[in-house]
Amino acid sequence: MQTRNARLRAALDAGLARIMAAHSPLSATLAEEAGFDGIWASGFELSALLGLPDVSLITMTQHLEMLRAMAQRMNLPIVADIDTGFGNAVNVVHAVRLYEEAGASAVVIEDKSFPKVTSLVAGGRQDLVRSEEFQGKIAAAVATRRDPGFLVVARTEALIAGLGQDEALRRAHAYAEAGADLVLVHSKSRTPEEVEAFARAWDGRRGLVLVPTAYPQLDEARIRALGTVRMVIYGNHAIRAAVTAMKSVFARIAAEGGIAGVDRDIVTVEEIFRLQRMDTVKDIERSFLR
Repeated sequence: MQTRNARLRAALDAGLARIMAAHSPLSATLAEEAGFDGIWASGFELSALLGLPDVSLITMTQHLEMLRAMAQRMNLPIVADIDTGFGNAVNVVHAVRLYEEAGASAVVIEDKSFPKVTSLVAGGRQDLVRSEEFQGKIAAAVATRRDPGFLVVARTEALIAGLGQDEALRRAHAYAEAGADLVLVHSKSRTPEEVEAFARAWDGRRGLVLVPTAYPQLDEARIRALGTVRMVIYGNHAIRAAVTAMKSVFARIAAEGGIAGVDRDIVTVEEIFRLQRMDTVKDIERSFLR
């Protein structure tokens, strides 16, 4: 059986690894059942789950605990969103050791200053560190990993910060030179032309990663046509779907004064039992409870 790291490499080699965000073992299990190639252990989603803004408030320990819980309940590779690396290169070394031990197959580190502000919020502060400092973080991550199959992904926020394509390309090339396995480029433009132009200008020394949250018209056929993209991350759709469903169901119960109307439109309790693996509990009881 392939290791998680090997599975992620195989998905990349096949052309385009499709990665779905998750914020819990349950959402990770559902993503696995849907057929995605991997899980995005999203800092944004975990922050939202805890009712917090995505501004470096959740700790590495909190994120690691959730990632470890996801790894224990499903078999997909996990791409860990570790924001700015929790500090400088010293912190990155510590983080990479812990995330690799916890079951991650990749970490994504972004070139913002700490504390970061989530990328797509209107008017958010988007300060970047010097590219030389970030090169040191990437080199530290690469030097620390035990398995060369554990991927280090460098994320440049130059387009998010409004610094333009030339600066984004300069930074991306510097991070590739520092040893990044993949380069993630992000944009808050409402159309995909900015990241498509970046992808066409990219020299292809490293594969690219795209997160089409702000420009959903950038579908997988269009991504594949760019030729340099090896991974697409659906970055916040698990938590958005969960909020959509809960708001709808809660509003109906409140308006209708009961659950009879919604009961037929939501999954059964038996489906929750299946996802909880209650059949395993029954097997253990039959075998060992005297």
